Amino acid sequence: MTAPGAPRDLRLPALRRFATAITIVNLLGHTILGLEPSWAQMFTSLFTAYGLELFLEWVQARVEARRPRYRGSFVDLVNFLLPAHITGLAIGMLMYANDRLLPFAFAAAAGIGSKALLTAPVGNGRRHFMNPSNAGLATAFLLLPNMVAIAAPYEFTAELSGYGDWLLPLIVVCTGSFLNTFFTRRLPLVLGWLSGFALQAVVRHLVDGAALLPALAPMTGMAFLLFTFYMVPDPGTTPSVPSRQVVFGASVGLLYGALVYLHITFAMFYSLCMVCAVRGLALHLAHRREVKSRAAALASAPAAAPALGEVAMPVPAASAAQGADAV
Repeated sequence: MTAPGAPRDLRLPALRRFATAITIVNLLGHTILGLEPSWAQMFTSLFTAYGLELFLEWVQARVEARRPRYRGSFVDLVNFLLPAHITGLAIGMLMYANDRLLPFAFAAAAGIGSKALLTAPVGNGRRHFMNPSNAGLATAFLLLPNMVAIAAPYEFTAELSGYGDWLLPLIVVCTGSFLNTFFTRRLPLVLGWLSGFALQAVVRHLVDGAALLPALAPMTGMAFLLFTFYMVPDPGTTPSVPSRQVVFGASVGLLYGALVYLHITFAMFYSLCMVCAVRGLALHLAHRREVKSRAAALASAPAAAPALGEVAMPVPAASAAQGADAV
């Protein structure tokens, strides 16, 4: 329940809408649009994400002596599995591995596993800082270079022509903008990413002589739009403060340009992974500074009891939201 006057928690509504949107895209992709990954590969990724998410929560609940979050009603189970659902479908849609199934299971397991292994202290708890679907894809690209590749951008519009070539991207842009404006509140991050991507293309053109239009051309593809509106602005692994969102998104775009300049493939996914990792390190450093400041405040506080009529004031602690927005 939300306390009266408290800001509404939009995370669950955002997850539901993200899950619905990516489900529709996958269903249309496999029936109408021309996605080349098979149904079996999609379900392999999806069920691996489900299974590992449930198993890790069961283990953590046993360690912490509490009830697993998926226990209760069917709605509780569905709500708990929404992040795994998004991760599984994103990997099943964006990765190509010919007719192999195991790479999809590996990528989904790596993505869900990153949530349990790569965490940072925030407030009184811990929070994962790696984007799960992006981490799974980047891990597969890095460790299985001869088995997997990114899904070809043409697949998303292979069976469309005429107005359809314009209508589908327009729908993705409109729905993605709506979700990121009113639910995730990450539109500044999206704009920062787009600005950073465009800027790196201009810089490569001026410094390295790269042709400008081909450098900007990825921005017109469906894969780029899906990455822009449904992967980069993950509310669980990005800052909440608008100015820091812009820095986060622009950093991903500029780092992409640096990786492309170094002739590193899959630069889009690696750049997002690297920026998320830097943010995770910043969260750890912010927590250490907070702990040291608290210890210093306690050490400098007078040991004598307060005089009659005086009230000892507690040392204020940084809020969880401030810690989460360290970068």
